[in-house]
Amino acid sequence: MTDAAARVAAVVVAYNRADLLRESLEAIRDQTLPPVGIVVVDNASTDATGQVAASFAPLASVTTLARNTGGAGGFAVGIATALETLDADYVWIMDDDSIPTPTALAELVAGVQAAGAALGASRVVWHDGRDHPMNTPRERPFASSARKERASSASAMTVRSASFVSLLVSTEAVRAEGLPVVDYFIWNDDFEYSTRILRHRDGVYVPASVVVHKTAKFGATDVDPGERFYYEVRNKLWMLRRSRSLSAGEKCLYGASTMRRWIRTIRASERRDVLRAAFSRGWRDGWRTDPQPNADALADLGSVADTVRAAEPTGRP
Repeated sequence: MTDAAARVAAVVVAYNRADLLRESLEAIRDQTLPPVGIVVVDNASTDATGQVAASFAPLASVTTLARNTGGAGGFAVGIATALETLDADYVWIMDDDSIPTPTALAELVAGVQAAGAALGASRVVWHDGRDHPMNTPRERPFASSARKERASSASAMTVRSASFVSLLVSTEAVRAEGLPVVDYFIWNDDFEYSTRILRHRDGVYVPASVVVHKTAKFGATDVDPGERFYYEVRNKLWMLRRSRSLSAGEKCLYGASTMRRWIRTIRASERRDVLRAAFSRGWRDGWRTDPQPNADALADLGSVADTVRAAEPTGRP
């Protein structure tokens, strides 16, 4: 059973998909467990995204950014805004092409509470009902029997990471661990953030909570990614070098699996020259640069940077 007192703030990051955003917001509004509010971050869209979001007021509020900050920046701003403006126990995070089924939130909250977890991830399917390979949560390796039993008792699976498509995170964990890293822009921002939240906390995959991810194509992000491969390489190196989300042993484990995946991705590509060039730039920048503190990365956006700064843990930039 879902705790009727659970208060959830939904956070949606939107960019130039006004029709899908409308469908997503309608689905969020019509949940059997309605959120206390929806924060929509318009990432400098050039279509009707802002008007669509505004039409859902007062349930939804819109933060319009002057430039596209990517998924990472959008979610950092959205989560920080939710903490500032909504009194909630959880934040529920998703893209504008994520369409939750009517009981998705209720089932997700119920699974998280039954397992005593800080984070929960939904089952994400494509529009034809197949599990979406882009949003497969990673089971926690070497999980203890007690951890597995807690998850199993909630009809869930213990996980080490999950994607930003229907991710439920306790606001207590957010206040302790901070926000996604803005400079990641796209790719690995959800991996870094969810593993950071779950470094010392339980997280569960709740298959009874179902969300449709209406991507244009069915496939994982590493299927011939083109120029965007730069972000995969740079951000993964940033994560392995700088993030506190993984233990030393986990960094070795994930680092080795990452190298194998990079080799497979390049070999399978029809544009190997593009991927090799993106890899070279990502490798260089991943070693030579570091992500900025979030408030610095958003300094040109005025009060948005102040909102983000206020949401970061005391003593961290």
